[in-house]
Amino acid sequence: MSSRLFALATAAALMSSLAVAQTPAANAAVAAAVADATRPAKDVQQDATRRPVDLVEFSKVKPGDKVIDAVPGGGYWTRIFSTLVGPKGKVYAYVPAEFAVFKSNPSATARAITSEPGHGNVEQTSSPLAEQPPAAIHNTLDVFWTFENYHDFHDSFMKGADVNAYNKAVFSLLKPGGYYIVADHSAVTGSGLKNTEDLHRIDRATVKAEVEKAGFVLDGETDALANPADDRTLKVFDPAIRGKTDRFVLRFRKP
Repeated sequence: MSSRLFALATAAALMSSLAVAQTPAANAAVAAAVADATRPAKDVQQDATRRPVDLVEFSKVKPGDKVIDAVPGGGYWTRIFSTLVGPKGKVYAYVPAEFAVFKSNPSATARAITSEPGHGNVEQTSSPLAEQPPAAIHNTLDVFWTFENYHDFHDSFMKGADVNAYNKAVFSLLKPGGYYIVADHSAVTGSGLKNTEDLHRIDRATVKAEVEKAGFVLDGETDALANPADDRTLKVFDPAIRGKTDRFVLRFRKP
């Protein structure tokens, strides 16, 4: 094994041990949602590298909240949020229209979660990324969450979707004091949008600038998914780094 791969493996093991070590100190409601026995095995298997207790606690999602999980993929975060917010809360599994045309049919995957036991508070929704929400639903959401997908919004398959307009739409949806959480794969510092399409990475500073432009204030960031052994030059799907990339997690607040 090369020294580089050894360093990556060691860092991954450290991340996994930290995930276990920090769980007992987490908020009880969040921990209970993550410990839900009905979660699919495929979701639970990702816990060591996603550290859900730490990240959901960081997001400030709580029972009774209304939450959007943008680009929900297989529903990993959707299920956790659904259990956490409970019957008085609501989770919208939002698949941008630009993603909905994929052969994998992400809308159907998200829709299937709505019929799973205990997840009747989930609603699948889809619309173009930059479409502005109706005035009737402005200021109604507590948390807007997107995980490892923000970089994609700048890519060619989005057909020029206006990311600035998208961030303004998120701002409109959230209540004053609501939170916008963006987690993504780190690109080399100063690279901006250069590697969103080839490496599926984005510069943390670029995300901050774009989101703050919409009116948000940076409220916190966590290095829970940081991996200093990742030099940020490999594609995130490369077997040497997949699941172990250096990732940033930012929390923005609507004033």
